[in-house]
Order: sequence, then C-alpha cells, then structure tokens
Amino acid sequence: MLKKFILPMLALSLFACETGKEETAESEPVQQEEIIPEPEPEFLYGMNIEEFKIDSGMVQQNQGLAHILPNYGVSQTTIYNVAEQFDSIFDVRKIKPDHKFYMFCELDSNNTPRCFIYEKNAIEYVVFNFKDSLNVSIGQKEVTVVENEAGGVITSSLWNAFVDQDLSPALVMEVAKLYAWTIDFFGLKEGDFFKVIYEQKYVEGQSVGIGDIKAVLFNHMDKDYYTFKYSVDSSDFGYYTEDGMSIKKALLSAPLEFTRISSKFSNNRFHPVLKIYRPHHGVDYAAPTGTDVVATGDGVITFAGRAGGAGNLVKIKHTVGNILTKYMHLSKFGPGIKKGVHVMQGQKIGEVGSTGVSTGPHLDYRIFINGKAVNPLSVDIPTADPIVDSLKQPFLDFINPLKLRLDSIEAVEIQIEEEPQDSIN
Repeated sequence: MLKKFILPMLALSLFACETGKEETAESEPVQQEEIIPEPEPEFLYGMNIEEFKIDSGMVQQNQGLAHILPNYGVSQTTIYNVAEQFDSIFDVRKIKPDHKFYMFCELDSNNTPRCFIYEKNAIEYVVFNFKDSLNVSIGQKEVTVVENEAGGVITSSLWNAFVDQDLSPALVMEVAKLYAWTIDFFGLKEGDFFKVIYEQKYVEGQSVGIGDIKAVLFNHMDKDYYTFKYSVDSSDFGYYTEDGMSIKKALLSAPLEFTRISSKFSNNRFHPVLKIYRPHHGVDYAAPTGTDVVATGDGVITFAGRAGGAGNLVKIKHTVGNILTKYMHLSKFGPGIKKGVHVMQGQKIGEVGSTGVSTGPHLDYRIFINGKAVNPLSVDIPTADPIVDSLKQPFLDFINPLKLRLDSIEAVEIQIEEEPQDSIN
C-alpha cells in the first residue's frame, strides 16, 4: 500500500522538477543575434562610387578632351559644345599633361558617360556633367589648415636654412618677399636666424601649400626684425613691425633674388673693361643670363631700349618721391615693357644679360633721388602708412601673444654631414 502511494508521488515530483526547469529556461533572456551595421557609402567628388563604373588616368603629352572623351563614348559634337559654351568657366585648351582625371559611367549595358572630372590643381577640379543637359562647373576639395611654427639658423644661405628642415620652398620665398624692403639677403651672415608662425594647407592628408604667414622674427647681424600680419579693418591687411610701422617701402631692397653682389657703389672704381678709375654709382648683381629682373617700385617707364655702354636699359620714374631707378645690361625686356607703360612693384621688366660694356652677365642697378645718385644698399626709402595712434593699442594687444610665441621658438641649426671621400693611395 505504501509502495503504491510513493510511486505516484515520485512521478509527480519528477514532473514538477522538469516543469520548473522549463519555466526557468523560458524566463532567461533570449540572446539577440549581433547586427553588423552596413558600411557607409564611399563618395568620390560627391558621387557614390557603388553607383558608377569609374575609370581614371593621367593626361598624356599633347592630349586634350578630343583625345580622351571619345574613349568613353562622348561624341566630338559634345566635346565641341563643351569648348564653345563653357569657355568662360574653363578653357579646355588649358588641360595639362600629368594631371589626373576620372570618368564616371552608368552601370548599364552601354556604360553611358555621366561625368568627367579633371583635376586642375591640388585643390580645384573641373566637373563636366553629361547627364540630361550639358554642364561644366568648378569644384574644390576640402582644405584643412594647420598652424605650424619653425625656426632655423643660417649657416650658408636662407634657402638652405629652410629646405634643410624640410620646410616648403614656397615658405622661404614668401618670407624673403616680406623682408625684401628691410633686409639685404645678399649680405646675410652665418649665425643669422629666423622664427616663423605660418599656416600649412592639407588636402586628403597631403600638403598642398602654405597659407597665411602670421608672424616672423628675423635676426640679422644681432638685430631683431619682427613682422606681424594685421588687419586694420575687415577688408584689408598688411604686415607691420612691432612698433606698428608698415614693412612695405616705396622700393624693394633689390631687383632680383638669390644672387651675389659683384661690385658696390663707389665714387672711384677701377673699371674692368675700360681699365680706368671712375665713379660707379650703382650695384652690380652677378646672376645667370635670363634671371628675372623686377621693378623695385611702382612707376612709369621713361626709357626702354639700347643705350650705348649700358646695353639694354630700363628707366622707371617712381610714384613716391622724386625717385628714378635704372636697370642696365639686360639681355631682353619683359613682356609689354616700353616707354610710357605703368609697372607695379615686383613686376618683371627684363632679364639679366651682358649687353653693352660688360665682362659677364650681371645687372647694374642704380637709384637717383632728386637727380642725385645714391647708394642702393644704404638709401633710406620711405614706407607705407603706419598704424595710426588711435588703433595702436588694439594692434599691440593682438601682436603681444604672437611675439611671445616667436621668442619661445627654438632656432635649429642643421649641420649637413658631407659624405666621406675615398682616400687615394
């Protein structure tokens, strides 16, 4: 009787345990399957690359649209219409070799041409759109601007002091232009140094040039020359010294770049050709034939032609003060240079040569003030307008942090080790 009672109870107990297990299992949260998000679509020039067949290449020598586009089914009629209708937006004759292009075609059986992209430069590109109606536009890649700083000591030349630190050649040229009115770069000394705060531009992680130069300190012969970019108002800016004086003067300190002085201003110089002593009221800059010569200031050309022993000569009457400059022994004149033409400071007026009485290619540069010859290396030339007194304090408040930053930059001296030469037994 007891056995008959226990067996049903045991069965009920086992049933209850199994039921409890099922209930426990059902009460546990169901593990969700991990959802992997779909990858973001990739775009090229604003177009989804998955929606097109894309081909790319480099423009070859003597290639133009008429050679490239027919390979993708674009008719010569369409190419002609592009050249005629959109010439004001982009002149197709200016397509240059070694520039990259992309062709976007539809994913259909005919690979219908949709869009042609030509990279005009590192930032700008030209879009030729063939869908619906023909259209041409200019686009720009996103530019990232990063503020950098650098400093260096001059051991041989300004150029080497920059490039030895992998600084952009464009940067050294811009710094040289800023100081073209105040520092004679033909007279740099070993130990002179520079410090600069500037902007570097990047597109897709690649450097594409420099932006604004914010501030520079150039130490020449133990004298500090500070330069700061400052906007007097929202529409204009200039470069000023720490005292608020404009660094721009009526004349550049020299009419050409990165050469050497072969002869200075003298009242009694021995002439290498004539073999006599006579005044040399100018500065001779030795440079290779063909080196560009620029106007040192704004003015009007009063003479451009052959002038005896001076060879090919240009004379400029300047707009500031009673100043006349002469440029002698030119190999040829710059484009459009003739009497009566107005030229701007820095504009090319000719090229170095050896015409007239000359022993080799050089430029004889002379300055006359009020009809009297003056030494181009020491003349005091008037400057542009300074910061007015009423705006002086905001200017000082602006430049003081920049000046402190410049002072804290280390001027690095780079020593280039010469490769050892094999000994000769």
